[in-house]
Amino acid sequence: MELPQEIRLKTEQLAAAENIKPLADAAEKLSLRYREQSGGGKRLVGTTRDIIAYAAVRMPATFGAVSRALELALECFDDEINSVLDAGAGTGAAAIAAALLTECSDITCLEREQCMTDMGKALSEAAGLDFSWIRRDLSDGITERADLVTCAYCLNEMTPAQRTAAVKQLADAARKMLVIIEPGTPAGYAQLKEARRQLIGMGMLIAAPCPNNGECPLPEDDWCHFTARIQRSKLHKRLKGGDAPYEDEKFCFIAAVKQECSPCSARVLRHPRIESGKITLRLCTRDGICDRIYTGKSSLFKSARKSDSGDSFPDNTK
Repeated sequence: MELPQEIRLKTEQLAAAENIKPLADAAEKLSLRYREQSGGGKRLVGTTRDIIAYAAVRMPATFGAVSRALELALECFDDEINSVLDAGAGTGAAAIAAALLTECSDITCLEREQCMTDMGKALSEAAGLDFSWIRRDLSDGITERADLVTCAYCLNEMTPAQRTAAVKQLADAARKMLVIIEPGTPAGYAQLKEARRQLIGMGMLIAAPCPNNGECPLPEDDWCHFTARIQRSKLHKRLKGGDAPYEDEKFCFIAAVKQECSPCSARVLRHPRIESGKITLRLCTRDGICDRIYTGKSSLFKSARKSDSGDSFPDNTK
């Protein structure tokens, strides 16, 4: 799913007032901070130029990652979503993704930076979306409640103590489902794995991507992450350099619920390995991690060939 064209056009209008070289420098530094920062309470966006750069290069990536995470989460959850709370909303990428996927109109965005809120309002309104915006730092607590709570790329801005408190607040705020998205890096996954343990300890059920509520079966030197392919606009190409029509955003996520859900029996963890006459899938199953080989004689061969990282997959070897 692509970010609405109206938002891209509005971003280009705002960027037109900036000198392209400093804006490109801000975009490069911003992308590096999002990939590598491992927490400590530091803010990742500071100046107006940072925010415009964020809207141009990070917002499409965040939208793509959240859209993919929500698609995978919602296919494991049958109940209706009638309200959404986007905590640490930034410029509203997660809220926009949730609005388009759930067709829900009751959406509230919590954001601590007034300049990010101002940008988010301008961009969402350009797309005809009416969100409620509240200026709030997550460390100040969350009093609002919603069926679905999203929190994207926020835990990596916090200290360990702040993350623990924030996860508790987010879980309490979710009536039905909480979805947390973080960078698809070892550091991002480590933070998400701690949040997963905390949510299970609070009695929540894991809907996606995990097949069960047990301890993560991955070894300590490995991490679970997925990919969202993002189409690059002309402005995006100018700011990040190169002519490639797309880029891949790596992310990890967890979707936890407070009622019954239908987690998949297995999840594809890596891109399929395709060889002559056979396809090998790296799967996370209810019994752990395994490699499954499907040949042309298998009833699942065509499904394996069409599968991709993040997809659910039947856990059998027929």
